[in-house]
Amino acid sequence: MSAPATAAPIAAAQRRTRPNVGHLVAHAALALISAVALVPIAWMTSTALKAKGTELEWPIQWIPNPIVWDNFVRAHTILPFATYYKNTLTIAVLATVGAVLTSSMAGFAFARLRFVGRGPLFMLVLATMMLPSIVTLIPTYIIWRNLGAIDTFAPLIVPSWLASSSGGFSSAFAIFLMRQFFMTLPHDLDDAARVDGASSYRIYWQILLPLCVPALAIVGIFSFVEHWNEFLGPLIYLNSDSMRTAAIGLALGSGTFRNTYNYIMAVAFTMTMPIVLIFFSAQRYFMKGIVMTGMAGR
Repeated sequence: MSAPATAAPIAAAQRRTRPNVGHLVAHAALALISAVALVPIAWMTSTALKAKGTELEWPIQWIPNPIVWDNFVRAHTILPFATYYKNTLTIAVLATVGAVLTSSMAGFAFARLRFVGRGPLFMLVLATMMLPSIVTLIPTYIIWRNLGAIDTFAPLIVPSWLASSSGGFSSAFAIFLMRQFFMTLPHDLDDAARVDGASSYRIYWQILLPLCVPALAIVGIFSFVEHWNEFLGPLIYLNSDSMRTAAIGLALGSGTFRNTYNYIMAVAFTMTMPIVLIFFSAQRYFMKGIVMTGMAGR
């Protein structure tokens, strides 16, 4: 083999192993931004473990001395946070299941079925994203009051099962995500299933839905985070203490604990960590869904 022929692969290998300055700068910038974004979480964790009266000392003592683990126990026993978390988890899980099912059904219909007015109806669904939820707050409250559902979980759960939204996460956005993801799947799957006698429901449930895990993860994470952190809905519809959620409990704790910031941060830490754990456990599906959604060209 001639020298030029052997030199080309060696040069290519050197180029691959040579560090890319642009990539190094980009990674350094992202690492710096991430560090800045983590500062509030670090301060929250540090404050939650500090002794009373040392929360606002300057300079900040990032590693408390001593570490007071009892802050978590006291903060969660002054108010019935066990009940608050149980209520919050019930609402978040049931509403998330409803949002995932109804948005995936609607997305499947808009992406795979042919019916009169499909395009205009989809545009109408997207148009609802421009309507702030605060505009419909009073008529929605009147409807639930007439139904006798005040101080129940129904106003916070049922809308998600009707492809509606009770908070900031728009059901129209979820339907759009699911529609776009369904459109990335080949139509040969539908044709082969229909040849074998499968109905539209069976195609949706047994063939296409298992392929949509990344998109389902996006909708599930967004919906769960919204209902876990939702404040306005529970504040309006839930009156009794036994029905309140963790977000309402944290607001009440801010007044009950007064200037005891370590207790407030302890409760905030326990509210934040489930969201962080859910995101990191589903990060692979979440990022894949973001990348693949919108690839369809029609």
